[in-house]
Parts: sequence; C-alpha cells; structure tokens
Amino acid sequence: MARQNYLFTSESVSEGHPDKVCDRISDAVVDAYLREMPEARVACETLATTNRIVIAGETRGPASITSDYIAHLARLAVRDIGYEQDGFHWENCDVAVHLHAQSAHIAQGVDAGGNKDEGAGDQGIMFGYACRETEELMPAPILYSHRILHLLAEARKSGKEPALGPDAKSQVTVRYENGKPVGATSIVLSTQHLDPALTSEDVRRIVEPYIRTALPDGWITGETDWHVNPTGAFVIGGPDGDAGLTGRKIIVDTYGGAAPHGGGAFSGKDPTKVDRSAAYAARYLAKNVVAADLADRCTIQLSYAIGVSDPLSVYVDLHGTGRCDEAKLEAALRDVMGLSPRGIREHLKLNRPIYERTAAYGHFGRQPDADGGFSWEKTDLVDQLRPLAG
Repeated sequence: MARQNYLFTSESVSEGHPDKVCDRISDAVVDAYLREMPEARVACETLATTNRIVIAGETRGPASITSDYIAHLARLAVRDIGYEQDGFHWENCDVAVHLHAQSAHIAQGVDAGGNKDEGAGDQGIMFGYACRETEELMPAPILYSHRILHLLAEARKSGKEPALGPDAKSQVTVRYENGKPVGATSIVLSTQHLDPALTSEDVRRIVEPYIRTALPDGWITGETDWHVNPTGAFVIGGPDGDAGLTGRKIIVDTYGGAAPHGGGAFSGKDPTKVDRSAAYAARYLAKNVVAADLADRCTIQLSYAIGVSDPLSVYVDLHGTGRCDEAKLEAALRDVMGLSPRGIREHLKLNRPIYERTAAYGHFGRQPDADGGFSWEKTDLVDQLRPLAG
C-alpha cells in the first residue's frame, strides 16, 4: 500500500531564470516557424551567459525566417522578461544565430512518403500524469510552487513591486495526511532584487503576501519554516549570474518529481518531436482518465522509435485507485485518440504558434486558451471514457 503520511517537495523557477530565458527564446523560434509554415521542422537550442545569447540547431521552413529576425525575436523575449541590467540587457547583448538545415537522414524518418505515414522524430519514452490533489488535477507541490512565482512576476511586471528582479526560484514542501495534501511545512523563495540595500527580511516582507495568496487557506501556520533569500543579497541574476541552457528544467516543466519523466525536454522542438507532443498526449489522456472518475491517480507511458508511426507500447498505472481494468483502458486509449505523431498533432491541433507561453510556470495544469494553447489540458474525452468504469 502507498504511504499515506509523508512530506513531498517540488520546486519551480521564474521566467527570468537563466534556463527559462533559453527555453523562452527557443520556443519563440518554434512559434515563428509554425506561424509561417505549420509543417515546419525546428530543433532549436539556446545558450545564454553574460551579455551573450547563442542560438543553434536544425530547421526546415521558409526563407523569410532569417538569422536577423531570429536575433530580433530573442531580444523581444528578453525585453518582455525584463532584463535591462549591465550584465544582461535585451538591447545590448550579443546574439549569435547558428541554425542550419535539418538532417536529411532525420527527415527521411519523419516525413510521410508512399505508403509510409509520418514517423516519430526520435526514439524515446514519455510519461503523463494526473491526480486529484488539486482542481487542475496536478500534484500540489509543483502547482503551488509555480503559482507563487507567477504571482510575483505579475506584480513585478505591472510595476506594483519594482524592487524585484526577473530571476527567482521557489520550493514548497507539502505535508500529506491520509494521502491528501494538507499544509506547507516549509517554503523557500529566492528572488533577485534590484536594490542592493535590501536584506532578506526586507525581501520577505515584499513576497510573503503573494506566497500566502498562492497557497490554500490554512496551509501556512506558525510552524511553517521560511527561507527567503537565505544566502543574503541576490542582485546579480539571470544569465549574468549563471549560464542558462534550453531543456535543463524538465522536472519543473512537468510534475515536480511526483511522476516519472522520460528524460526528453520540450522547448525548442516542433510537434513532430514526440519528446514534446507525446508527453502532451500522455498528460491529456491521464487527465481525462482521472476527470472521468476512472481513477484518483493515473500514470501513462508511451514509447516510440524514430521513423515509426505507431507507439511501441501504451502502459497505464492507476496506482491501486482504479475503477476499471488497466489493460482494457490501454486498448481504449488507442481508440479515443490516434497516438501516431500525426494523430497527436491533429487531435490536439499542435501545428500552431502556441509554445512560447509554455516556457515558464509549467506545461501542465494550465487553462486551455481560446487560440488552442494548452489544448492538452482539455477534458473532452470524459464522456467516451466514463463507460469503462465497472
């Protein structure tokens, strides 16, 4: 039997974290290509350090997406995040673009031709997860870690909290009783601040109201342990303080360690890459399973081989909370949604410029957007899945 009483911790990082700056730029490139050509191919990596951004990778798309335009997109992303400091400034930093044509040997596996459907853009395993801990059917520790930073970013960018800088990290330790999250035993928040004179106590006075707003009523008590800027001054932030790379925050992007991860990053990849699209599909299916009341927890694994259309395996684990047969559910999931790369993209309408917004505060647990963003968070399969209960 699973443990019922325990502590579990997850962390999040803000849009100004060096790695998230890189994720944002890489996804801005993906969106630029998909906006011009929905079938474009993009695998874009970004490195950021002191006043320097390097963008590299492989693409196949319209010639109108030039290196100068990509550099311009990078600057716009950095400006929106809010970096105007001496060591990393959107206007003055050097941007080098080293994108080249997609490998013909990768293209031959992905492209449809003759009797061959599109294949997966790579081999790999992808996981999706959902649970009843929150209304969003997400694990509580990662959801609230994201929420803290999102509220602080909104306050900073609105001008309400001008003392805060873009770079920040949060961490919430949640206490579980009888398998349910009931409170926060510790809160860690490190945030860049623009006034060197501010102490850790000063920063806590600024951020504490937002943290209390982010967490459920009653979760913070007199016994909650606080660590706000525990090292002291945090003025040098972002890529000037620590180099960033695309794809280094895969646990932040998903379930905060509460569920397995296949190892593949999302940002910078077009939806032919199953690292991204199949992870979205697995979350979509798991969320619909829980929303259909077939289980209180659901983990789904999908696996693929490069150039092969159909998944090699579909695995479902309901963690002893299921109200249906897992083997039957595995077969049913193949029926309610095509799980080939093409089937996933068409079902979730992924060939659209909807990815830059995913680069911070998690790819899951978000509200679906009117233009198709976060389509994998819909629960429109519930009616088809609910008859499986029994």
